[in-house]
Amino acid sequence: MATTTEPSTGSRSRGSEDYPLSPVPEAARRSLISLAPILVGFTLYSGTLFAGGLVGPSFQFWPNLVGLIVIGNLILGLYAALLGYIAGKTGLSTVLMARFSFGNVGSRWVDFILGFTQIGWYAWGSALMAQLLNTLAGVPASWNWLIILFFTYAFCSTAYFGYKAMDWLSRLAVPAMVVLMAMSLSVASRDVGGFEGLQQAAIADPLPLGAAITIIVGTFVSGGTQATNWSRFAKTGKMGFIATLIAFFLGNGFLIFSGAFCAKVYGEPDIVQVMAQQGLLVGGLVLFFLNMWTTQDNTIYAFSIAGSNMFRSSRRTLFVLGGATIALLMAWGGIYEMLVQYLILLGTFIPPIGGIVMADYWIYRRGQFPALDDPQPAFNWAGVIAYVGSSAIAYLTGQADWGIVPINGVVSALVLYVVLSRVLPSARSAV
Repeated sequence: MATTTEPSTGSRSRGSEDYPLSPVPEAARRSLISLAPILVGFTLYSGTLFAGGLVGPSFQFWPNLVGLIVIGNLILGLYAALLGYIAGKTGLSTVLMARFSFGNVGSRWVDFILGFTQIGWYAWGSALMAQLLNTLAGVPASWNWLIILFFTYAFCSTAYFGYKAMDWLSRLAVPAMVVLMAMSLSVASRDVGGFEGLQQAAIADPLPLGAAITIIVGTFVSGGTQATNWSRFAKTGKMGFIATLIAFFLGNGFLIFSGAFCAKVYGEPDIVQVMAQQGLLVGGLVLFFLNMWTTQDNTIYAFSIAGSNMFRSSRRTLFVLGGATIALLMAWGGIYEMLVQYLILLGTFIPPIGGIVMADYWIYRRGQFPALDDPQPAFNWAGVIAYVGSSAIAYLTGQADWGIVPINGVVSALVLYVVLSRVLPSARSAV
């Protein structure tokens, strides 16, 4: 297991900052009961409902739609869980693992693309809070600047205090969200006439199977790549695998199912809007608030980990506040209208990172990372070239509607890295 220290800070400081530049020590590791709610809360994200809404109307409920949701989320869950295993085994986040597979300088590209994606989604979430209150609560749009300001900093409070605060929030919020969503789905099932009504629901123009799975996997694959920020706290690699699989297979799958179900019944994937139609407006607002908070704090936390590694600073909390401020300016500048599609496009370029990290750990290094303070090359050219090539493959296959784009990126990255790490062995000498 990789072991190192941060010479510039004491152990107490590292603990309060959640070890952004070092492995999580054994004394700070957490149980499955602690890990699973945090990861599930991360996956219970409103954007996933809309992904389910895109897929649901195009397929008959049973067995087509249900089977599709199971397959798509199993792919996503296994991808995230394999990274979760490495994180639990080593105590490292994805951005720290990337130092070995991309090089000491090359890993900063990983910091940038993961951090920028998360800060964009954080800004989008703050703007979405204002839009929801405009629509459902009748709050004047002239107040939006204040709403965005309040929620931008309110949602980052638990991320600022770190793992313990996020743990307690998730333990309370996740069960409440599941109960509220189950209530809404029960009403929807009654309204549509049960299983027979779902089977007889009209089917829209069918999506190609590959495109449907790409939507399911691609919507949260960037989050799966960064789930290691929490699975690194697992006591063992096996526990990191199980906690992450629970979150990304069951948690993300439940939200995809909910969005698809509501879209088939009401033509509306947003369960909050649906709950308003069902006469459950207060419950819908509570659900949305908890939904956004448990995802937003994970999002800004992920940005702080990436920022800490990029600048080699252990002051993670400063990156939480700085990232929230950047997101605030982006949200005030109209991020809700401009950036969502661009951020989704970035999902094409993130999965190859996970493929390269897994290939480096299991195939090249035989399941043993060196210590973080061991000298590393500025650029591991095998990783850099494999990333460029696999990203191009993922993008081009996406344009051609061929295969499952995130899987294309992961598999091609893994293969290219294995080949290049044998062809370019000299690139590994430290500089």
